Amino acid sequence: MAEAWFVTGTDTGVGKTLVAAALLRAAGASGARTIGLKPIASGAVATAEGLRNEDACALLAAMNQELPYALVNPVVLAPAVAPHIALAEAGLALDVAALHARCLPALARPHDVAVVEGAGGWRVPLNHAETLADLARRLGFPVVLVVGLRLGCINHALLTAEAVRADGLRLAGWVANQVDPGMANLADNLATLDAMLGAPRIGFIPWRAGIDVRTAAGLLDIGRLRRGAQD
Repeated sequence: MAEAWFVTGTDTGVGKTLVAAALLRAAGASGARTIGLKPIASGAVATAEGLRNEDACALLAAMNQELPYALVNPVVLAPAVAPHIALAEAGLALDVAALHARCLPALARPHDVAVVEGAGGWRVPLNHAETLADLARRLGFPVVLVVGLRLGCINHALLTAEAVRADGLRLAGWVANQVDPGMANLADNLATLDAMLGAPRIGFIPWRAGIDVRTAAGLLDIGRLRRGAQD
């Protein structure tokens, strides 16, 4: 039976894409057939093949099954703003049911592991009534939380974990990603998160300029994540 995880973050810019791509690499290294999915992405550049989003392209590079870009990133928007604002600027409307339907063709392709990356944080709006959390609920996949280690991260992480569970989903694990190289009391913050998040920490990615996906993959414990999804 195929495994799947939904990757969210405590905020934007905390390393969701790095972790999602690293999960794909780590799973692929064990022989699993992997696919990645970025259901909606805002912030894209025009190419000869159409709009392309950097995060979605990173997932394409990390997965080992061939999928067309349009299946990996079914909704791509040019402005680098919140998805619901980018949709409005493009004169488009999108609800969760329609976005979920656009995810199904990729998930129907043969795979052993699927990694779905959200956008921004857990409650990023898709329209004035729904958020990407509603998409995660429809998919029903265990959640991986990426915590950007910087001042304020404990509050953001605990609130996000609370929201994930309130939405009826399992927080299978979390990844500590140091986004502030000078963060004070790093070890104390990690210890507090370990004690209070109620889910296994499956990796710590120390701050490093230009860290690559392969290196990050080596810092993740896929086995611990799998146990967290089943416990």
